[in-house]
Amino acid sequence: MKTVLVVDDELKITRLLRDYLQQAGFSVLTAADGPSALAVARHEHPDMIVLDLGLPGLDGLDVTRALRTSSDVPIIMLTARADESDRIVGLELGADDYLVKPFSPKELVARVRAVLRRVDASVEVPELVRAAGVTIDTAKRSVSVDGRSVDLTPTEYDLLLHFVRSPGRVFTRSQLLDAIHGVAFESYERAIDAHVKNLRRKLEADPANPTRLLTVYGVGYRYADA
Repeated sequence: MKTVLVVDDELKITRLLRDYLQQAGFSVLTAADGPSALAVARHEHPDMIVLDLGLPGLDGLDVTRALRTSSDVPIIMLTARADESDRIVGLELGADDYLVKPFSPKELVARVRAVLRRVDASVEVPELVRAAGVTIDTAKRSVSVDGRSVDLTPTEYDLLLHFVRSPGRVFTRSQLLDAIHGVAFESYERAIDAHVKNLRRKLEADPANPTRLLTVYGVGYRYADA
């Protein structure tokens, strides 16, 4: 049974999400503030964290930043509609997805399942995928850049694998969203930009002048084919 840590200081939301997730077959842990979230995450090692941005003690961005120093646990952020800049920062820090309040608990459960499926997906034929100095071992879900190991979040890994398997091909943001979420949501297209920015920090010698993950202006992105 997969374990989900729900972090929110609104008790009604915590209880609602706990009930829906338990009905969906998950074990659920809860925390109501940033320090408690870090303590539970580090002690219990949940399979997924559903994390509100507006937390007392440490906000969700600080919690994400702290977790990413030692863990690639999948994170779905919960945020108020007015916090668009915070959502983008959260994604750049390594969150995998976000939902804007108010949201449907059923959609949250679907998002949790989708991210966990990507993490657990078995590759039918293990392979080494290489392009422009990047090597991906799909059996181990490991990535190296010019021989140097690089840690990626589950969403970053899936996005990079999609690029590297088709070097030179131009992908729109909508196509990339469809590849990593299974369905394209127009309102989430800026999330792709955040994930690409994060990947560039990890893959490029000079993220401001990328040579691997390239922007195709007015269209989307492509991965270098040489």
